[in-house]
Amino acid sequence: MKKIMIPIILGVLLPLTQTAMSEEEVSPTVTLKRLSLETATAVAQGAIEACRKEGIQIGVTVVDRDGIVQVTLRDTIAAQITVPISRQKAFTAVNFNAATSALTSRAGTPIGRIDGLVMSAGGLPIQAGGQLLGGVGVSGAPSGETDERCAQAGVDVVIDDLEMAM
Repeated sequence: MKKIMIPIILGVLLPLTQTAMSEEEVSPTVTLKRLSLETATAVAQGAIEACRKEGIQIGVTVVDRDGIVQVTLRDTIAAQITVPISRQKAFTAVNFNAATSALTSRAGTPIGRIDGLVMSAGGLPIQAGGQLLGGVGVSGAPSGETDERCAQAGVDVVIDDLEMAM
């Protein structure tokens, strides 16, 4: 009887022990979703198209979740300065995970004076499924609010596909 009970007890307890152990274990790696080049390009082109409809030439930059440039486009007659400003807006948006328009009050603070940050409207984080995927920055419109509208239009081009993929 003793020989029969030990396998039965082990058969019941062993799976419970393995479940408890796996719940306590922490994976040594994490999986991150990233924007494909095609998606980043679609965001940038969507922003340019939105501003063109308003008769505005812009520069737009899409960065990955680490703030590294994936795509930069400058419309035909957009000023050269739109390129670095759009990159800085995208970088700022992704690093704060916030629209740069929400950061304008911090522009005059010590953190707002860090090189490479631009805390004026026109930068947006790109998020889907509760995850930060990247950021987009637009420069060249007469106002930051217009820059931000064009950036949002670029995100809107891909957001449904991103949400479905999450």
